[in-house]
Amino acid sequence: MDSLILDFGTLKLHWQPVLLSFLCSFFLSSLIAIVYERTFQGLSWSRGILQSMVLGSIITCLLMIAIGDNVARGIGIVGSLAIIRFRTNLRDPRDLVFLFAALGAGVACGVQSYIAATFGTVLFCAIAIAMQASLFGIRRKYDGLVRFQIPAGPALAAQVAGIMQAIPRTFALVTMRSVSQEDLADYTYQVKLASQADSARLMEALEQLEGIRGLTFMNHTSTVEV
Repeated sequence: MDSLILDFGTLKLHWQPVLLSFLCSFFLSSLIAIVYERTFQGLSWSRGILQSMVLGSIITCLLMIAIGDNVARGIGIVGSLAIIRFRTNLRDPRDLVFLFAALGAGVACGVQSYIAATFGTVLFCAIAIAMQASLFGIRRKYDGLVRFQIPAGPALAAQVAGIMQAIPRTFALVTMRSVSQEDLADYTYQVKLASQADSARLMEALEQLEGIRGLTFMNHTSTVEV
């Protein structure tokens, strides 16, 4: 059994390194897929992407083993792969990065660079988990959209302006229009709050306005990127 040799044309390989390359590629790509699943926070989940990470890593490992050091064989494989057109659209660039990381692990295992493949995969997964835990890249912290209707008139408009200048850190008037035959004024403000507790303070202050209607606050702080 130990003398079994795999023959790829002029390239001869012992079966032990080949099996080790495939197993290493499988386990490392599975680790990347698990980290992707645990840190995924989008809306449209795709099981195919998760499976493509593992299967794609196995394929790249196979191609690198088949190519070996033969340049002509490598050119032929690249030419044959050029016939296949991948038209899958990935909405999130993060999906593409994880898929590319799995393919990179497969390439490293295929050339029997196990140390680089292992350390690279572990480092990639650790950084991905750390970035997700630290909310890296989120800018809309404590942002919100406030909408309400009040009786038309300069007095209540001045009170609204005073509340907006006192509680939110910054604010911007998005829309203001007359409704109900110009008896009511509809306001929509985009606000940036200093803390999450300021949203309750803002709502309480606006509720004190006489004749206010339809007061709603939509919080933009979210763990799901839409």
